[in-house]
Amino acid sequence: MKKYNIAVVGATGMVGRKFLQVLEERKLPVENYYLFASKRSAGKTIKFMGKDYTVLELTETCFDGKDIDIALFSAGGSTSEKFAPIAAKAGAIVVDNSSAWRMDPEVPLVVPEVNPQDIEWNKGIIANPNCSTIQAVVALKPLHDKYQIKRIVYSTYQAVSGAGVAGYDDLANGAKGEAPKKFPHPIYANCLPHIDVFLENGYTKEEMKMINETHKILGDNEIKVTATTVRVPVFHGHSESINIEFEKPFDLDELKKVLADAPGIIVQDDVANNVYPMAITAEDTDEVYVGRIRRDFSVESGVNIWCVADNIRKGAATNTVQIAQEIIKRGLK
Repeated sequence: MKKYNIAVVGATGMVGRKFLQVLEERKLPVENYYLFASKRSAGKTIKFMGKDYTVLELTETCFDGKDIDIALFSAGGSTSEKFAPIAAKAGAIVVDNSSAWRMDPEVPLVVPEVNPQDIEWNKGIIANPNCSTIQAVVALKPLHDKYQIKRIVYSTYQAVSGAGVAGYDDLANGAKGEAPKKFPHPIYANCLPHIDVFLENGYTKEEMKMINETHKILGDNEIKVTATTVRVPVFHGHSESINIEFEKPFDLDELKKVLADAPGIIVQDDVANNVYPMAITAEDTDEVYVGRIRRDFSVESGVNIWCVADNIRKGAATNTVQIAQEIIKRGLK
């Protein structure tokens, strides 16, 4: 079996370290790993795969002569804008976790359970979607295939880890009475209907990401989508209330089976015994959990679902590594 050279860019960050954990678990056929980070973090030692790796500095020439097949990026949008094309020019397929390339029409936006075929038309860069979009479309895809979705209303309850270490620290330190440094208001014992910046249309950038990325991943711009995204005082795991209206009628038991049979989904829907998805049980897992599945009686054909996933794993690192696995499986390198 062919073995691959894989680079991890942003290896010392929260998501980068989760990349390494998922790579260790999934045991890809790898010859060499190269770990890159900014000048500030270069030279650090990371224990990975039972070995000590020295973190290399990310520079314009750092990919030269290493024959890197796949480069996994989680280093922020501006870094990806500059260095992803450099890595691609050096011969790597870049899988980028930032927002930099997601809506570029030349770049596939991929969730392997939903649209793995889009990997085929990559031109050197593949984008990993927003964390909140990933878990939603895993649940929506089988329902769209079966019943044709007409409209989606997202309401999200997103963990502070989605805002990085600084967001995590605001919640931890807020519990001790300290003022926030990352968020504009305290997140401890509070909810903020404000993720990313506000735009002229009154939506936040996060809300527009969910709307636009849903269209691109499902390959259907006719679906009406709206969203309200909220930061909540939870460390790990995004939760989402998703209201879905269909073009076709559905049987509720059949719809539950469609979800249960879909890849990457675990249905937890036994309300008589208080069984439903929760952030604390989704933490450090790769699946998307769906529950509270019930008919929306206010429309002719609609359903409400509650959808939960670990935002750092399935919402970032795991999805990125799954894309790398799909690249290998399809023989694209």
